[in-house]
Amino acid sequence: MSKFKATIIVGAISIGLAVLSHPCTAQTDVGTTLEIVAPASVGMSAEKLGLVDAAMEKLVEEQRIAGGIVVIARRGDVVHFTSYGKMDLEADKPMRNDTIVRIYSMSKSITSAAAMMLCDEGKLHFNDPVSKYIPELKNAQVAVGDKLVPADREVTVADLMLHTAGYSYGGSKQPLHNEAYAKLDMLDTSVTLETFGKKLGELPLAFQPGTDWKYGISIDVLGRVLEVASGQSLDEFFKTRIFEPLGMVDTGFYVPADKVDRFAANYNSDGKGKLTLRDAPATSRYLTNPPFFGGGGGLVSTATDYTRFLMMIAGGGELDGERLLKTESVKLMTTNQLSKDVGWIKFGDEVRTGVGYGYGFNVRDEMSDWDPQGRAGEYGWGGAASTHYWISPKDDLIVVTLEQIMPYSFLTETKLKGIIFDAIEVE
Repeated sequence: MSKFKATIIVGAISIGLAVLSHPCTAQTDVGTTLEIVAPASVGMSAEKLGLVDAAMEKLVEEQRIAGGIVVIARRGDVVHFTSYGKMDLEADKPMRNDTIVRIYSMSKSITSAAAMMLCDEGKLHFNDPVSKYIPELKNAQVAVGDKLVPADREVTVADLMLHTAGYSYGGSKQPLHNEAYAKLDMLDTSVTLETFGKKLGELPLAFQPGTDWKYGISIDVLGRVLEVASGQSLDEFFKTRIFEPLGMVDTGFYVPADKVDRFAANYNSDGKGKLTLRDAPATSRYLTNPPFFGGGGGLVSTATDYTRFLMMIAGGGELDGERLLKTESVKLMTTNQLSKDVGWIKFGDEVRTGVGYGYGFNVRDEMSDWDPQGRAGEYGWGGAASTHYWISPKDDLIVVTLEQIMPYSFLTETKLKGIIFDAIEVE
């Protein structure tokens, strides 16, 4: 893949004529933005990319989403950066390119990148037992039916990064695990990561470490490991080691008072065109800096900030002369690291055939009926408010779509993916 680049423009706007002419475009007038080039310059069709606008406008019109933002980059240049609909229906505020959104689990790749940085520096190792950093996990128990048994081995840093540690979000097949998760209120945002780590000693694992894949609090646990290994709080590590070097000026664990006017509302969707307010910007818990720095889902960000982070990943760990990761580490993040015994990732009875997991992203190893519009080698993830991103190394392509609707839906990714890949005219 070619080395990705981005231009920082402060207090100004740099967008292409095709985007300027679009009635749904919200011009960015503060902060950091991205320079946009003509699609033809990177082998894409402007006409076909226009279908992205039509698809997004229809979703807004049908009230499937309140609003959204789509960023498309190829060969290191942004060819499409457009906002649609409203960021706040009640206040009748248009979505803007610099709107701040809750990215929930899109936080996970940032936390994973932070862990890889410490691995690069020799301060953290994949095979380290997590008890080295969180002593309460030294003698972990595993829930098996109506009893607890000792873990066959200790949970490792690699287990946390791959979601093979035995943690869940409280919805495992093991009642004892689920009951303890609920009783301990594991994602209580009123406590610190240190307190969170201590509670882990009372939470039995849902399966023996390394034997299965289960989505859950593993990356929040990793956040505490990072604090101990680095000697910094997670928010400070993110700020000084990732956000400032990459110019991610609007990403953090809360929305400062002077940025609240750019913070989107979050909505519940019935999937049929009815949206109801879930979290209002003026009263959101995201307005204050929390004690709990949730590396698994606590960040807010913007389209520009997150695109710059992905450009760093796609660029082999470097962006605009700032190297955060070794190229070899990025390779580990973006290739499947799950064993054949663990298999493909799954959510309940849904097996995402052909999709594995690296040290930070889901990775498509081979094509299947699950997400047939995807590409082999593609990696990415999403967030609970239906935000999405995917990167196709084969196509030198990055796509970020940001919405704020719950429960999680693949709606925009499904609508846009085929359109965007079809717009590639020159390989």
